[in-house]
Amino acid sequence: MDTVERHRHYRSASQVTIFAHLFGILSIILMLVWLLHYRGGMNLDSDNAYRVFNVHPFLMFFGFIFMAGEAMMAYKIVRADHEVQKFVHMFFHLAAIVLGIVGLHATFKYHDMSGFKDMTSFHSWIGMGTFCLFILQFLYGFSMFMLPRTSMETRARSLVWHVSGGRALLYMAICAAETGLMQKVTFLRLPYENEHHLVNFLALAILLFGVSVDISVGIGRHI
Repeated sequence: MDTVERHRHYRSASQVTIFAHLFGILSIILMLVWLLHYRGGMNLDSDNAYRVFNVHPFLMFFGFIFMAGEAMMAYKIVRADHEVQKFVHMFFHLAAIVLGIVGLHATFKYHDMSGFKDMTSFHSWIGMGTFCLFILQFLYGFSMFMLPRTSMETRARSLVWHVSGGRALLYMAICAAETGLMQKVTFLRLPYENEHHLVNFLALAILLFGVSVDISVGIGRHI
């Protein structure tokens, strides 16, 4: 690929990341409006089980999905050497894991406070499966691309699997988010029509964030 073609692909990928950030920020805003205005706020140490639970959807999107998306787009938004881009990529993924653990803790704590059983819904199966595979993906990527003893040939063979696995996990995480929102809306039987519309727009914004991130990565594969 010549320099002009490479620049064109890079510019296209970078433009798509703008839309990804817009949808991501919109999702965060809608999530905060929903949880703070309609659901009573968030507090992991609260005696109110619902306020404890509200930490879960926020951190699983902002802390896990959004951070993972930022990690995937790091090679398009960070104008620096490749090694710096790799470090930023790893840092965002590590942040996603740490914040995701806190988000999962919130839902297990909510179940304990409310007397509910754990891991009984399809949403919980998708979510936990995605998170466990995400950790394995992180460890695989760290061992292949961050440790100096790995040969260039091995890295080249592993790259396509690493990228494809990351994109698949992103869509699995989006699926977990969408089923979680649907489950919560059904369980709560939302009394306000405006809240229904808000959650629908939130679900749409999260989906469009994931699609935009994936398109950015897909275009970037040609660079």
